[in-house]
Formats: sequence, C-alpha cells, structure tokens
Amino acid sequence: MASLTPTDAQRIRDGVFFEGPEAGRRYSRFWMLLVLAGIIATAGVIADSTATVIGAMIVAPLMTPILGIVVAIILGDRANLLRSVALVVTGAASVVLIGYLLGHTVSYDVVAAVNGQVAGRVSPRLIDLIAALATGAVGSVALARSDISDTLPGVAIAISLVPPLAVVGLTLEAGATSEASGALLLFGTNVAAILASGIVVMAIYRAWHHAPETTEGTHSIRRRYPIALVVVMVAIVAVPLALSSKRIASTTTRNNNVQRVTDNWAAAASWRVLSVDDRPDSVLIRVTGPSPQPDTAELRTALDAAGLAGTTVSVELVPENLVVLPGR
Repeated sequence: MASLTPTDAQRIRDGVFFEGPEAGRRYSRFWMLLVLAGIIATAGVIADSTATVIGAMIVAPLMTPILGIVVAIILGDRANLLRSVALVVTGAASVVLIGYLLGHTVSYDVVAAVNGQVAGRVSPRLIDLIAALATGAVGSVALARSDISDTLPGVAIAISLVPPLAVVGLTLEAGATSEASGALLLFGTNVAAILASGIVVMAIYRAWHHAPETTEGTHSIRRRYPIALVVVMVAIVAVPLALSSKRIASTTTRNNNVQRVTDNWAAAASWRVLSVDDRPDSVLIRVTGPSPQPDTAELRTALDAAGLAGTTVSVELVPENLVVLPGR
C-alpha cells in the first residue's frame, strides 16, 4: 500500500486537528454541531424514532477528535493529542448532560423496558466491538484517501457515538444506573475500536514519515506508550462484552425453549402465547384464549421435563371474551 504524500498528510492534519488560524471557527463549529446532535439524539431516543437518531449520528462531530487522537499518536504530536482527548472527554460529558436535562422534560422514565432505542444500547456484545473495529478502519481509510471520503456519512451512521451518550444521560435521570453503565460501555467500545483500527490503518499508510520535526519549545511523545494504552482499552472493554454476549446467548436460548414448551401447552387448550419476556428473577409469559383456563401445573411439569426446572416462570392469563353484537 502506498505511503501518504505530504499533501495527503497536510490534508489529514487540516481535517482532524484544531490548530492554526482556523482553529476558532473549527471549535465553534464542533460545539455547535455537538450540542445540536445531542439534542436531536436525545429527542430521537425519547420519541423512540430511529430516523431521528440516525440524523443525530450524521450531524455529530465526535468522530473528528477521535481520529485526531489517532493521527496525533502516529505523528507523536503531544499538543494535538491533548487537545483531541480534551475535546472527546468534554464533548461526551456535554452530551450526557444534555440527555440528563432533557430527561426532566418528560413525565415518565426513559428506560429499556419502555423504549426500543434505549434497549438496543444498554447491552453491548462482543460483536459490537468487532463491528466497531471494521467501521473505524473504514473511517480511517476514508480519512487517508480523499477518493473515498464520501463514505464518511455511512461511517457516522454505522458507528454509534452520540446516541449512547444521550441514553446514558436519560437513564441516569431515570435512576437506571445499570442501563447507563451499559450505554457508556457501548460508547467506550466504539471509541476504543476507532482508536485501535485507526492506528493500524495509519501505520499501514506509514503516516509517521510525516511527523513534524521537533524544535526547541515543542514537545513530542513516544508512540509506544499511547499505543499500549489503546491496546489495554480494547482488552478492558472486551472482557465485559464477552461476558454480556455469553449472558445474552444463554438468556435467548432459555427463552426460546420456554416459548417452545409454552406454545405446545397453550395450543393443547386452544390458547396462544402473546409474549415471552425476560425479567430480573423470572420469565414472564403472557397467554390468551377462551375459557376454561389451561392448567398451569401442566406447564410447570412440561418445563421441568424440558430441562427448565431451574427457571422461574410467571404466567399471565388473559381470557378472551368474545361478545357478539348483532345488527338490527
């Protein structure tokens, strides 16, 4: 793969660093877009609107300072590394604050039990890290190659940065700290993945050849220390993601087995299963049908026979009462 040209290197610096005579305009644009993206994302989560949340992903500028960290590490540029880290940290905290404040504008708690946007972001899995690594690589290649830079909007949609932070704020306001930590883990996963894959891509393009010469009064960094820190970050997030993946797979298998057994039990009484939902200490089954009600003791026996003796099941029986109102 060809190395970057000096023109490419300068274009990359101009794209991710907040320096030079245009720094003021870049800062104002960053904060304006971030605040608007935070508001849009939070409103989209509250409204459970996928389209609105996607709009926030496209507007959000957080990808820029994250890639700025990548480039600063490769170039050994201490000043821009510190600036980029500060922007990511303060930007993330700002979106969480926006989510927390807007959470006070609704009369109900925005949590996973009642909102699909929240539910999809509080239980990250190992596959999310793999997807984020690939997406981060695409974003870094798009940064290095101007001929494919038009893929960046797709990258913004594929890797979720602002929406998980909005979920953190909303769930903190609702008192759901475990859900907030799950959404924060998803954000951390995406950031760590972008940094890791970005460093690899920039190394492949041999971007370090364009590191500025160190002069008196300037400070550089040794690349191996921040690179080692990024590797540690990826390893740290991978552990809870692997545990979460295992737990989700186990829960899904159990619920599928409960659904299968319950379907057979309900069908024998001409009833049908409405839903099988996971609860902290049990599985909640909702079934409906005509009188008489089916014998729940038979369901318990069938579950035990299917190897689900250790599973506590709550059954909500919803009788169907059909009333015919004949016309005159």
